[in-house]
Amino acid sequence: MRGALHIAFAGLAAVTLSACDEPVTSPRPEQRAAVAPAPKVVPKVARPSARSNELSAYYAQVQRSLLAQGLMRTDGGGIDTPFSKHQLVDNFVQIGVFNEFTLVDGIYTNLRSEGRVQRWERPVNVSLQFGPAVSKDIRSKDQKTVSNYAQRLSRVTKSQVGLTRSKGNFHVAVLTIDEIEAFGPELMRLIPGLDESIAAQITNMPRPIYCAVYAFSDADNPDSFLSAVAIVRAEHPDLLRKSCYHEEIAQGLGLSNDSPAARPSIFNDDDEFALLTRHDELLLEILYDERLPLGSSPAQARPIVEVIAAELLGGDS
Repeated sequence: MRGALHIAFAGLAAVTLSACDEPVTSPRPEQRAAVAPAPKVVPKVARPSARSNELSAYYAQVQRSLLAQGLMRTDGGGIDTPFSKHQLVDNFVQIGVFNEFTLVDGIYTNLRSEGRVQRWERPVNVSLQFGPAVSKDIRSKDQKTVSNYAQRLSRVTKSQVGLTRSKGNFHVAVLTIDEIEAFGPELMRLIPGLDESIAAQITNMPRPIYCAVYAFSDADNPDSFLSAVAIVRAEHPDLLRKSCYHEEIAQGLGLSNDSPAARPSIFNDDDEFALLTRHDELLLEILYDERLPLGSSPAQARPIVEVIAAELLGGDS
């Protein structure tokens, strides 16, 4: 989707933090009867700011414009979007084994570069968190959306992918513009050892960036993801927000690039498709096939991908 940003950041050094326990005090037995119960704290209801409301109106117009052009399709493709085995292989190599962004002088730039096969080797526990200004209606709908999508991804990849209410390793934060800008400290807590300059990039999303995902590994095993964080703008209308979940979570699983040749696909900046297509499911199946070694270069991956693609498409050329 146009404006989507993905960065697979390898070499993150984990930092272990410790804190001293504060002494616990308790009233003496004879004092207990005199201790009044703590008053019930009623949380304040946060409201979106004026500029958040302005962004909501802007993105609503963006969605209306895309739909009016016949874009943001949710049908997954059909007889008008055929693709061959050769096209599937080419698309996988471009989307799964190339980088959309390159680190230059400590800053990620949109310079395309040759990458390696990267994916998760551990269960993916998606944790969904909302900023205080995100409405109850969005929270309720999006919990169901992400839960159902995680189940679908689990079936496609034959891996453990699911929504968790406890501590996760794939963090999806739905935030207003003000909450994104204030997300730095929470981001550093979620991803211990995260470089402050990367955190600053994450929390300064320009308007053309609809959503973003960053996947992290460590220096000992740079091609196996340990954690990820995705940022989704709360100002988006329902379909645009749902499309962010579909693209960013799938990209955070390892399909890190986009290609103008991919069709029908969400991994294309033309916005034709809003939701994961059958073509995209095949890309994920290929990525999570154990015959495809982690760390494979484009040249190393291609012959293996050709075999897997032929099996998935029944030998169609």
